[in-house]
Amino acid sequence: MNQLIAWADDSALRILLAAGLAIVLALVAHAVGALLVRRVTRSMPLASAIAQACHAPTRVVLPLIALQAVWQIAPHDFPLVAGVRHVNVLLLLTSLTWLGLRVVHGATQGLIALHPLQVEDNLNARRVHTQAKVLANTLVFGILVTGLAAVLMTFPEARQFGASLLASAGVVGLVVGIAARPVLGNLLAGLQIALGQPLRIDDVLIVQGEWGRVEEITGTYVVLRVWDQRRLIIPLQWFIENPFQNWTRRNPEMIGTVFLWVDYAMAMDPLRAEALRICQGSPAWDGRHCKLDVTDTAAHGVQIRLEVTSANADLLWRLRCDVREGLVDFMQRHYPQHLPRMRAELDARPALPGVAP
Repeated sequence: MNQLIAWADDSALRILLAAGLAIVLALVAHAVGALLVRRVTRSMPLASAIAQACHAPTRVVLPLIALQAVWQIAPHDFPLVAGVRHVNVLLLLTSLTWLGLRVVHGATQGLIALHPLQVEDNLNARRVHTQAKVLANTLVFGILVTGLAAVLMTFPEARQFGASLLASAGVVGLVVGIAARPVLGNLLAGLQIALGQPLRIDDVLIVQGEWGRVEEITGTYVVLRVWDQRRLIIPLQWFIENPFQNWTRRNPEMIGTVFLWVDYAMAMDPLRAEALRICQGSPAWDGRHCKLDVTDTAAHGVQIRLEVTSANADLLWRLRCDVREGLVDFMQRHYPQHLPRMRAELDARPALPGVAP
C-alpha cells in the first residue's frame, strides 16, 4: 500500500516525467549530433565509416546514460529504484559493448575501402587488409571479454565468486593456462602475423605442397583458396612454427621456367627467336625476361630451359602454358625431324648357321 501511495505521489510523478524528458532530449541530441557528424565527416571516408557504424548503438547509449542520471538522483525510497538502476546499468554496459564492436567494425571497413585490392600493385593494400582484419579480431575478443566481465561485476555474487577464485589463482591459472594454450597461442600468433606480416590477404602461398591464395584471416585460422577451389583451413600458430613459401612477400612479380627436350641436331637460334615472338605476343608477359638456355644433355636428346617473367603467379602460369604449347607447335610444323626420339643400332652381321634370324 505504501508503494502504491509513493507511485501516486507528486515526487514520483516528477521522476517519471524527468525520465521521459531525458529520453526525448537524448534522442534529439543524437539526431542533431548525427547530422553534424555526417556533415563534418563527409570528406573523410574512415571517420564517415566509423560514424555510420556507430549510429544505431549511440541511439541506444545516449538515452540509457540520460536515464541513469535520472535514476541516480531519484530518492532511495522510490519504488524499485535499486532494481531499475541495476537493469539500466546492465543495458548500458551491453550497449557500450555493442558500440565498441561497431567502432572496430567501422574502422576496419573504412580502412579496407581506402585500400582496394583491385589495383595493379596491391602490396600495400594487402598489408593493410591483413593488419586491419587480424587486429579487429583481437579487439573484438578483448571487447567481448571486458563487456562480459563488467556485466558480471555488477552482481555481488559474481564479485564474491571472483574473490574466491582469486584466492586459488595459482592452481586455477595453471589449469586455465594449459586448457587455453591453443586459443592463446593462436591469439598471439595473430598479433605476430599482423605486425610481422609473414603473410597477407591475397598472398600466394605454397603450404605442404598445395598452391593457393590467402582468402581470409580470422582470429584463429587462415583460409587458403587452392587453385581447384578447395579451401585449406590452417591454424594461425602453424604459420609461426612451420616454414612455408610466400610467392608475393615483397612483390607479385615472378620468374617461371619451361623445360623441353629436343634432338641434338636442333639449332637453338630458331627456338630463341620463336620463344621471344611467343612472349611478345602474350598479354601475360611483362617484358622483363625471356631467355633460352641448354641446361642438360642425355642419350636421347638435349634439355632446354626457357625463363620467362610475369607480373603475378596467375599470369605466369598462363604464360608458361602459352610458351610450352607454342614451342611444341613450332617444332611440329618446322622441325619435326628434331623432336626427341629413341636411337638404336641394328646388328647387320649374318646369322649363325642353325640359328633363326
